[in-house]
Amino acid sequence: MKNKELSFAPQGYDALLESLKARVHKARMSAALAANSELVTLYLDIGRMILDRQSAEGWGAKVIERLATDLRAAFPDMKGFSPRNFGYMRKLAELCSDTPILQQVAAKLPWGHTLVLIDRLKADNERLWYGLQTIEHGWSRAVLQIQIETRLHERQAQLPKVSNFKDRLPEAQSDMALEVLKDPYIFDFLSVGEKAHEREIERELVRHITEFLLELGSGFSYVGKQVHLEVAGEDFYLDLLFYHLKLRCYVVIELKAGAFKPEYAGKLNFYCSAVDDMLRHKNDNPTIGLLLCKEKNGLLAEYALRDMNKALAVSDYQLTRAIPENLKPSLPTVEEIEQELQQEKE
Repeated sequence: MKNKELSFAPQGYDALLESLKARVHKARMSAALAANSELVTLYLDIGRMILDRQSAEGWGAKVIERLATDLRAAFPDMKGFSPRNFGYMRKLAELCSDTPILQQVAAKLPWGHTLVLIDRLKADNERLWYGLQTIEHGWSRAVLQIQIETRLHERQAQLPKVSNFKDRLPEAQSDMALEVLKDPYIFDFLSVGEKAHEREIERELVRHITEFLLELGSGFSYVGKQVHLEVAGEDFYLDLLFYHLKLRCYVVIELKAGAFKPEYAGKLNFYCSAVDDMLRHKNDNPTIGLLLCKEKNGLLAEYALRDMNKALAVSDYQLTRAIPENLKPSLPTVEEIEQELQQEKE
């Protein structure tokens, strides 16, 4: 009897479990950040002292190397006293003098995360944005690197998004939903070709659900694929269904392997209405719909969403990550690759 009770999961249990897991993870991360804060403050002080001496007395690299060696000898049980790390301390002090608020962010991040922000980003506003996102969501260093490589700041915070959220949702929920939305979504972790069909992409997304959830962003909980709904004796199947823990609502995601068409919005609107009637709990917010297309015409999508009564959004998705323009000249052309392969055969 006891085992049966333990195996039974009431409605809403999975969502609560995911919420508690996220809370525990965030608490553990906060404790680690608090313990690390003093160390980062020490590094910042060292960086400032080095900057002051270099400015006043013209200290060069040799003096910094000597300083690192002597500190390692004085504190053999402490890590981080290398000439290279001293360079990072100096750089952080320099950045914080230009943008003081960065000091508050750096004090709440593990040192390894701060090095990623220094190395991978050029603009202080981007360092600040990624730093704050890391603190809010508890990103690991690997996840932070992925978010920078996939240009999350550009996709989530800068580019205009096509949705009717502001007209269909309360202001607070609309702002949060827009923050969650990305454009485009990047699915370069899938092993499918550019001409893959919707069902193939859907199957691969579920197979790589961890990577998919990371790309969707914090708060998404997977419910199912090809979720069956019966309306007026007819069968309908949702491509993907999620529940968003912060928005407190279901999110219906429809995939389209081609370009956006206005009729897609009507179908997604219908699905959201059906989910609200059949699955939505009385304490849930109205369902949101997200249409992911291989390509979209922004103006066409805006017209299509304008008179829909459900909160809907349209975004592009990419199966391969775009190559930065500054790297393209250094990459071989198809002709050069073919020529090299031919030479190997000969």
